Amino acid sequence: MLGSTTGWPVVLADGPVVLRPYRRGDAGSWSEVRIANQQWLTPWESAPPGPWAEMNSARAYLYAYRDMRRAARRGESMPFAVCLRTDDGRENLVGHINLGNIVRRAFSSAYAGYWIDSRVAGRGIMPTALALAVDHAFGPGGLHRVEVNIRPENRPSRRVVEKLGFREEAYHPRYMHIDGAWRDHLGYAMTSEEVAAEGGLLARWRRLRAAAS
Repeated sequence: MLGSTTGWPVVLADGPVVLRPYRRGDAGSWSEVRIANQQWLTPWESAPPGPWAEMNSARAYLYAYRDMRRAARRGESMPFAVCLRTDDGRENLVGHINLGNIVRRAFSSAYAGYWIDSRVAGRGIMPTALALAVDHAFGPGGLHRVEVNIRPENRPSRRVVEKLGFREEAYHPRYMHIDGAWRDHLGYAMTSEEVAAEGGLLARWRRLRAAAS
């Protein structure tokens, strides 16, 4: 059966890394993280025009939250708040990952996009989050392929997919308008068959981390 389920909503976790649907009450946390990371994020994001603080305010979040919920209900995306769970059980929002532009049936594919708070970058959080999302996409999500498109200059984001073993398969000239100009992107992809024998992408990532430690 091809792409017969939406796989949404869902909560995914591995250790302290938690992926969950956004909540209306995330407005303050989301805004704080986004505003604190303006310089970290602006070179890589296709953002609406306007002052960064205004476009990433708690009020702006409520519009984004509405749009994310609407797209998820239609089966077009799976948006996750990336959180870190503390020892006392609190979940601090530290990033975002979305499986978007979902096409079902014979294509069964999605594009993944993500960002992480620079204050916790480099700890393996985003590779873990992406592995969780991809495993869910290939399992309950009913998808066969996940693509990620990244600017060549964005080394931190490229390291995420390269660590996990995504294939670099395309170069897209002037692919998206970002930070004032049409920017080239590298296309990475993975299909379910590529990780099935390893028990999934998260299992692959765990083995790679263990081997490197």
